Amino acid sequence: MAYDIKDVFYLDTQVTLPTGGSAGDLQSVQLDLSAYIDPIARGNAKGTGLAIYKVHYDVSTTSPGFRPVGSTLEGIIRAGLIAGAGLGTRSNDSSVTGNANAATSDNPLCIWGMDYYAPESLVANASSTNYNRVFIEPSEKVPYVVVRDNVCLTAVFGNQDVDTAAYIAVRMECAQIKLDQATLNQLLRTQTV
Repeated sequence: MAYDIKDVFYLDTQVTLPTGGSAGDLQSVQLDLSAYIDPIARGNAKGTGLAIYKVHYDVSTTSPGFRPVGSTLEGIIRAGLIAGAGLGTRSNDSSVTGNANAATSDNPLCIWGMDYYAPESLVANASSTNYNRVFIEPSEKVPYVVVRDNVCLTAVFGNQDVDTAAYIAVRMECAQIKLDQATLNQLLRTQTV
């Protein structure tokens, strides 16, 4: 399937970063993809997966996202999209740990990930080179193909929680694609938690 206006559509979601958390606390929201994915080939019909080509994001201090982050917001966050994590909606949860839920480059379930340093935290970390950066992302030529029925947008607090509630929103550029059985089987094995 080509990356073009005929095939590509958008899916979006948002996770809340509440106050009162601790370093390592996970926030998550789950996006149901079951309408776009059918990993079972039937007869001559191939299975389908959801190719994610690009991910756009923003951080805001309002839920609809119309207000930019103020200069006094403090906090360090790692956020990511995790295929098939099945975490549901969680807030300040320290019980969910492990690489399967982590936004890291070595997690085969991680579609996209970024580190966010709020403005007040940039001053405290002035010697760091990790300011607000995306460290893993799919591309138009090599999309991440999801064959599980959900994707979770997660956020983990770094050294502290945010001092004012904030919101991370993402928009994914996606397309349904047909998969041959060998590719489908390989993706199913890769995306097992």
